[in-house]
Amino acid sequence: MVQPTVPGLPNVDAARRNRLLKDVLKGVSRSFYLTIRILPKDLREPVGLAYLLARASDTIADRRLAGFPGARLESLLALRTQVLGPADLGVLQDFASQAMEGTSSPQEQAMFGSLVDTFALLESLNAADRKQVRWVVTTLTQGMEMDLTSFPGEDSGELTALSSADELDRYVYLVAGCVGEFWTKVLIGHESKLNGWDVAKMSEIGVRFGKALQLTNVLRDMPRDLRRGRCYLPADELAAAGLVPEDLLDPENEGRARPVLATWIRTALGHFDAAEEYLLAVPRRSVRLRLACLWPLLLGLATLARLARSGKWLDPDSTVKVSRRWVYRMMAMSLPAVSSNSLLRFWIKSLRRQAEAAI
Repeated sequence: MVQPTVPGLPNVDAARRNRLLKDVLKGVSRSFYLTIRILPKDLREPVGLAYLLARASDTIADRRLAGFPGARLESLLALRTQVLGPADLGVLQDFASQAMEGTSSPQEQAMFGSLVDTFALLESLNAADRKQVRWVVTTLTQGMEMDLTSFPGEDSGELTALSSADELDRYVYLVAGCVGEFWTKVLIGHESKLNGWDVAKMSEIGVRFGKALQLTNVLRDMPRDLRRGRCYLPADELAAAGLVPEDLLDPENEGRARPVLATWIRTALGHFDAAEEYLLAVPRRSVRLRLACLWPLLLGLATLARLARSGKWLDPDSTVKVSRRWVYRMMAMSLPAVSSNSLLRFWIKSLRRQAEAAI
C-alpha cells in the first residue's frame, strides 16, 4: 500500500479504512453497498472510494445552500479541484466543516466528517486505481454541473427541459454511463481472469449498462424532478407530441405523453440488453464479479418493469420501487443461478417481457 504523499494527510490504517468502506459507506448507500461488499476484496477499495467521493459531490450538488444562487456549483467545483489533486489539508478541513453545518442526516455528517480520511485513502491507492477514481469522480461531477447549469433553481417556479435526445444521452453518460467504463478498467486491472477482455469493447458495453440504470432512475423520478424544475425528456420530442414541459405536471396528460415515455423505456430496455451481454461476458467461475453485475441489472430491470406496468408515469403520488423483501429474495435466488447462463437469460427475459407488455 502506497502511503499518502500530500503533506498533513493522515496514514489510513486498517481501522480507518474499515470504518470508511463499511460503516460510512453503508450509511450513505443502499443497494449499491451490497454490490460493493460482494466484490472481491481488492476491488472494494477503489470502487467504494469512488462511490464515497461521488456521494459527497452529489450531496453538495443537491443541497439547498444559503447565499447566492451559484453556491452549490461553487462548492461542487471546489470539491472537484480537490479530487483532481493534489488535495490541500486545510481546504479539506474547511470544506468538511462547512458541509457538515448544512447537513441534517447523521450518515451524511459522518461522510463529511471523514472527508480527510477519504482523500488520504485516495492518495494511498496505487497509481492506476488513483487515476481511474479521479477520472470517474471528475466525470460524474460534470453531470452534476450539467444539472445545476441546465435547469433553474427549485424555488424559481420555472421548468426547463433538455433540448434533444443527444443531450439526454450525454447526461446519462456523465452521471452513470462513465461508471461502466470505470468499472471495466478497474476490473481488468485487478482480475487476471479477465485478461482476454477487449478493453475498448467491454468499456463501451459497460457504458450502456450504466445508461440503462440511469435512464430507469430518470423515468422513475420524473414526477418529482418536474416539480424541481427539471424535465429530462427532450423538448423537441415533447413538441412533436404537441406538449410543453409544463403539461407533464398534470397526470391527466399522461396519454398524450405516453409515446415519448414509451420511446425512452424502449431505449432503456435496449441498454439492458447490453447489460446482459456484459454480465454473461464475466467468466462463470468469477461468482463474486457476476453477482456484483447481476444484482443492479435485476434491480434496475425489475424497477423499469414495475414502472411500465404502473401506468402512473406522471403521478407525483405514485412511488415505484421494488420491496426490500423482493431484493432479499432476488439475492437468495441469484446464488444458485449465477453460474448458469441459461437461467440468467430466462430470468432477465421474463422481466424484460413484463416491461414490453406494458408499453
